[in-house]
Formats: sequence, C-alpha cells, structure tokens
Amino acid sequence: MFRLEALRPQQDDRLAFLKGFLRGPRDVGSVIPSSRFLERRMVRMAGVHDADSVVELGPGTGGTTRAILSAMPATSTLLAVELDPVFADFVRGFDDKRLIVHQGSAENLRELIATHRLKPPKAILSGIPFSTMPPDVGTRVIEAIRDVLAPGGCFVAYQFRGAVADRARPILGEPEVAVELVNVPPMRCFRWRK
Repeated sequence: MFRLEALRPQQDDRLAFLKGFLRGPRDVGSVIPSSRFLERRMVRMAGVHDADSVVELGPGTGGTTRAILSAMPATSTLLAVELDPVFADFVRGFDDKRLIVHQGSAENLRELIATHRLKPPKAILSGIPFSTMPPDVGTRVIEAIRDVLAPGGCFVAYQFRGAVADRARPILGEPEVAVELVNVPPMRCFRWRK
C-alpha cells in the first residue's frame, strides 16, 4: 500500500530538481518534479505491486523511485538508471536495500541487468525526455528495453510530447495512452506490454 509521506517530494527535492534542470535542460525536460498523482498512475500502470524486478530510467530526485519502493514487494529489486551524476548521488541517499542506483545511460540496460544479476524486469518505468535526445539514442534505449523486459512485463513512460511513442512504435507496437491532468504540465502516460 502507498505511504503518502513517501510519495510527496520534499522541498530539497524540488530545489535539487530545479538545479538539475538548469544544469542540463535537455536531459531533465521539466523544471519541477512529477506530481504524486502522476507517480501513482505510473506505478499502477506498470504493475509494480507484483513485480519482482523493476527498472526506473531517469529517477531524477526520486519521487517516482519512492512511489515504486512503497508499492513493490519486500523481496523485489529496483534498478534506477540515472544519467545525471548529481541526481544519481541524490537517489543513492535513499535507505532501501532493494535499490540499486547506476549512473550512466539507459542504452546499456542489457549490460546492467547482467552485471547486477537481475531477473528480467517485469516493470520498466521511464521519465527520460525522449523528445530532447538524439533519435538514434532513443531507438537504442527502446531496443534495450525490448530485449530485457520479461514476457508479460510492462514498459511505462510519461512524456509531455509523444517522442517516446514515435521511437517505440516500430519496435514495441502501438501503446495504450492515459493522461494525468493533475501534474504541471499535464502528462501523457504510455504503456506497452511484452
């Protein structure tokens, strides 16, 4: 069950997120973290509550990370892959033995799963801004997701724009789409099942 206090971003999270945006706006994609409503929707859509292995791409300051950890089973593992070293260090500060934080590119997902000896993830959640990354990088990330996702697993991404769907459609097919209006800005949530 969700613990609301774990889902709400702290003031320090918001400031760290804004600083991250100012450091690299193309890599962060927003000036404020996701709302708890968006975080909850992502966790539900991905089926985190019964996933034994979960991957989060682009945890930022960890709002969605907290929501995932609150919802996933005690025996599950969460691999958080963050490109920004400051954000990666921020999330490393979370006290949860189920969490593995890797600073690097989501393009290397296959190698990371193997290195950490993780089961194929049943849920992959992404907040990385596909609209600002080079198209070939986005395609490689989607291919890596396809290759590691467990049969029956879900890939869920939230985006303001539809670039993730444009990159993923030829590889993963047509997504299911939901809109979370209680977020600034409102976000589209895309889901693919393997």
